[in-house]
Amino acid sequence: MNTPLAGLRVLDFSTLLPGPFATLYLADLGADVIHIESPIRPDLVRIMPPYANGQATAHSYLNRNKQSITLDLKDRASIEKIYAKIQEVDIVVEQFRPGVMTRLGLDYATLSALNPALIYCSITGYGQTGTYRDRAGHDINYVALSGIAGYGGRKTSGPPPLGIQIADVAGGSLHAVIGILTAVIERSKSGLGQHVDISMTDCAAGLNAMSAAATLAAEEPPRAESEVLNGGSFYDYYETADGRYFSIGGLEPQFIQALAVALDLPIVAQKAASFLDDDRLAVKAALKDKIKSKTWKQWREIFASLDVCAEPVLYLEEALNSELAVERNWSVEVPLASDSEKVERQLACPIKFSRSEAQYRFTGQTLGAGRWD
Repeated sequence: MNTPLAGLRVLDFSTLLPGPFATLYLADLGADVIHIESPIRPDLVRIMPPYANGQATAHSYLNRNKQSITLDLKDRASIEKIYAKIQEVDIVVEQFRPGVMTRLGLDYATLSALNPALIYCSITGYGQTGTYRDRAGHDINYVALSGIAGYGGRKTSGPPPLGIQIADVAGGSLHAVIGILTAVIERSKSGLGQHVDISMTDCAAGLNAMSAAATLAAEEPPRAESEVLNGGSFYDYYETADGRYFSIGGLEPQFIQALAVALDLPIVAQKAASFLDDDRLAVKAALKDKIKSKTWKQWREIFASLDVCAEPVLYLEEALNSELAVERNWSVEVPLASDSEKVERQLACPIKFSRSEAQYRFTGQTLGAGRWD
């Protein structure tokens, strides 16, 4: 198996979601990830329900392919062990508040003096500099401060708390992977490592791609239900007769025309592309009434053969077992770390290559069950 990141060794000091999700991708793609954990203060993900095969499902997934090593970072002997092995390490990932790793003697300046080629990634809520650097926060706070929540949701109900962690994963985790691998490429030219400073709030702000462009350059800031893509047009979710929902998003003229014909709604063809609020409201009202007239199953059958960008809103369990999920290999059976004869079904790495493959060697290990050769 050609795993593209084989040969990279990662020392992972992170817990919970952002750092572990980033290093999961690195591990799936072949990197040797050594997860350093406290012997007395377990990662909360280890005890977070639900459970399967004797372990928390989130832990088994997020720590797939990683070696669990226990070290007390307040014990000088543990720090000396890290110093002795740091030249074998390519990448360090940490998620403590700024200053913690310095107090432990594990900061970038200290470790890079021992290994100048070291790439050191810090993931925090607000970054290593600025007045917010020491503030506590969670995903909902980062999304709020990034501006995303300010134009999401409905005028009457405000922004919704989402089921996924936008800033943690799309912000912190994935930008960390980008930053780390960029530094790896740069190191191949310079021979030197560097410090990658990932602020989850910075990265969440960067997700405001189209709206930030309009706000910064044209001074046209969005508000809830004011834009084409945030509920201000017919691009929206519509309730069916049985209380489920359908997504309709065909903004291009050919899709608008086809939708109007399929639903026998001339108003869609006439006014869906209008910039007038009254026209937009009239189109949405017509679509709401029409979609409300049939059940979710009926609409699914109707839209299945139509190319109009209308798809059912699936529950997660439906999505993970859908035809699309099967065809695109969304899930994989991973051998248990504790018993390789048994497997646990988990999300697969979604990145697909023509010559390389992700690896799924074992689920997350029990505390301290790994090795650091």
